[in-house]
Amino acid sequence: MSATTSTNYLVGVFEDDDVLMNAVRKVREQGVKIYECFTPFPIHGMEDAMGIKRSRLPRAAFMFGATGTTFAITMITLMMGFDWPMNIGGKPFAAPPVYIPVTFELTVLFAALGMVGTFLVVSGLGPGSNKLVLDPRFSDDKFIMAIDLGSNKNLDPAKITELLKSLGASEVNTKEVSE
Repeated sequence: MSATTSTNYLVGVFEDDDVLMNAVRKVREQGVKIYECFTPFPIHGMEDAMGIKRSRLPRAAFMFGATGTTFAITMITLMMGFDWPMNIGGKPFAAPPVYIPVTFELTVLFAALGMVGTFLVVSGLGPGSNKLVLDPRFSDDKFIMAIDLGSNKNLDPAKITELLKSLGASEVNTKEVSE
């Protein structure tokens, strides 16, 4: 029998993206850690305002692409040079110009599939995952700021609620999520 844990979130609902952006900056200035902001469309600069670090996905893409390139060159060299050497038009068995199309295609294939897999794993979007939806209206026309009360234990939830309301939140709710 496993014990279920619950997490309390303070959910601020905003009507406008500019108001939300201003609120994110002001809330962070007050020392409150924001769990996540849910919006119906991407907001330019939100990651910087929330203090989210730059993604390492491009590095993973480079590594997957380098793996694809290495695989392609190794595969072609072994096939054309050792396993099935064919003399076509007097050219050498393993001529580098022959490598270019296959190497390019396998580099792109490995990078693309690796990035998709990495993104799914890091984001927790694999099969059987349940994503947290604190307010379903964020996908329509509302902008949601979620604050994990567990990571802000030293702050009073009533003060955070008043702060959110003073920054333009149309409503502030407390949600308990069982995990």
